[in-house]
Amino acid sequence: MTTQPATDVFEEHRPLLMGVAYRMLGRVADAEDVVQEAWLRWYHADRAEVREPRAYLVRVTTRLAIDRLRQAQRRGEAYVGPWLPEPYLTEYADTAPDSADRAVLADTVSLAVLVVLESLSPLERAVFVLREAFGYPYAEIATLLERTEPAVRQLAGRARRHVAERRPRYDVEPTRRRELTERFLAAAGEGDLEGLMSLLAPDVRLVGDSGGKAKAPVRILHTADKVGRFLVGAARTAPADRTYRVLEANGGPALLILTGGKPDSLFQVDIADGRITSVYIIRNPDKLRHLTGH
Repeated sequence: MTTQPATDVFEEHRPLLMGVAYRMLGRVADAEDVVQEAWLRWYHADRAEVREPRAYLVRVTTRLAIDRLRQAQRRGEAYVGPWLPEPYLTEYADTAPDSADRAVLADTVSLAVLVVLESLSPLERAVFVLREAFGYPYAEIATLLERTEPAVRQLAGRARRHVAERRPRYDVEPTRRRELTERFLAAAGEGDLEGLMSLLAPDVRLVGDSGGKAKAPVRILHTADKVGRFLVGAARTAPADRTYRVLEANGGPALLILTGGKPDSLFQVDIADGRITSVYIIRNPDKLRHLTGH
């Protein structure tokens, strides 16, 4: 039971709840809606009966996210071209002081992992997020989801194998990643094909997400030659009034490109063995709107 005001308790746990909801949904607006609904349920709950506010709030948030995922699957909405998660601004300095914790949080919120999580069932996704991102014990996850512990362990094993098999291999060492990202962005911005080719892995892929609302490849591009030439062509046709901002998004450095002061696209890369293995470009304006002002 807590004697703190309802708002103070909720705000203390808001970053955790947003982290759970975003990893579950891959969409910032949906995650914010879920967290807002969790607040309403917390506010109207008999809080005198709540022994552990954190557990209560995580349980409510997780179940709301599962419900929203199931609704989306039933609707079966079509998406034009490749899909990428909405970019999520991350900063773990306050919430994860330990470098190992920061690495885990960054990994589980990366674009590559979130794309794979889209193919899990809602329950598998919930178990993976709670276990792998936030280190919840199996017994506690079982209580949160009202499942048996053996069932939760089975879901976790299946989800872990699925993610391990499908996600691209990459390095998450922050300093090296930032250095190579900055070199890549400089070469791409200048249309320097030779510089790009020295950074791209031979089997690099480029994933462009426009949702049919902006210009981007409608299929994933493969090989250094195709990716490099596409980036050089994009640089040559870029508007003169573009500006750049470096952000931390989804656990790593990203470049936000603005045209006329408005978000136009966001670039991020994956790196393995000193080479860029994946290039992500988000151009769907609906996914960049919340970045205005950053």
